[in-house]
Amino acid sequence: MRHKYKNSERYAVNRRKFIFVPVLSTLIVASAVADESRYVPGPDSKRQSGVPMGKVEQLRHVSAQVFAGAERDFWVYVPEQYNGTTPACLMVFQDGRNYMKEDGQFRTTIVFDNLIHRGQIPVTIAVFVNPGVIPPSAPNAKPRKNRSFEYDSLGDQYARFLLEELLPPIEQRYSISTDPDDRAIAGISSGGICAWTVAWERPDQFRKVLSHVGSFTNIRGGHNCHALIRETEQKPIRVFLQEGENDLDNLHGNWPLANRQMAASLKFAGYDHKLVMGTGGHNGRHGGALLPESLRWLWRGHDDSTTADEAK
Repeated sequence: MRHKYKNSERYAVNRRKFIFVPVLSTLIVASAVADESRYVPGPDSKRQSGVPMGKVEQLRHVSAQVFAGAERDFWVYVPEQYNGTTPACLMVFQDGRNYMKEDGQFRTTIVFDNLIHRGQIPVTIAVFVNPGVIPPSAPNAKPRKNRSFEYDSLGDQYARFLLEELLPPIEQRYSISTDPDDRAIAGISSGGICAWTVAWERPDQFRKVLSHVGSFTNIRGGHNCHALIRETEQKPIRVFLQEGENDLDNLHGNWPLANRQMAASLKFAGYDHKLVMGTGGHNGRHGGALLPESLRWLWRGHDDSTTADEAK
């Protein structure tokens, strides 16, 4: 197995056919903006005095096996409280660049700093992974984005990529817990269904899932997830779903309906789950505003974290 790391500094194409009525279109856009105006980062998503900052290192990976030739950037966040002897928890974020930017909607590293400092989530190393890109095969060719293939496909391919290629060198470098209850995985849109699929395929490795506007629709068979949940013996997975009433509705399916079907199936099968429906669209505004609360809910009851209020 070959690993190539070196230091370095959307898909979900909506193919709707619109019939434009100028006045009505203006009203719809204005309404959507008004619906999302309340989704702003709270104090937990802002730098706080006296809170130590974790360290972030940017790296690059070239897949040798599962997605052979696919290149990607990824980032490793290590909290200041990590001591190198006590195994840390682990959380992996798909579409990593969007999650780790301090000026973005999620501001995840700031949230981690604040919540870890207050003991509201355990000491956790976070890995922010970009989707892969296949380099051009000819001088005038363009690179091929591998995001949909990696994220929207059902099965164990992406789980194997994480467990066999990306994570082992990180686990050699840092002391990370092997307890699946200490491991979480997250993503937005196609990254959301990817996070679910990893836990579904490998609950022996990941048992906590955070999905933002997850694409549980028929892009590559994801609409089958809710049926599989009903038909399969319950797996030890805890899942937090965030969705918006104004999310996508296109040839692949209806995102709000698909997430409601997921929640209904999870309830039927007895899973520890939570669905928070907002009024937003296919973006990270609502999920970003909810991130501190969703992380507290996801990690509630953990030995190293305090009991937290549930997200509303």
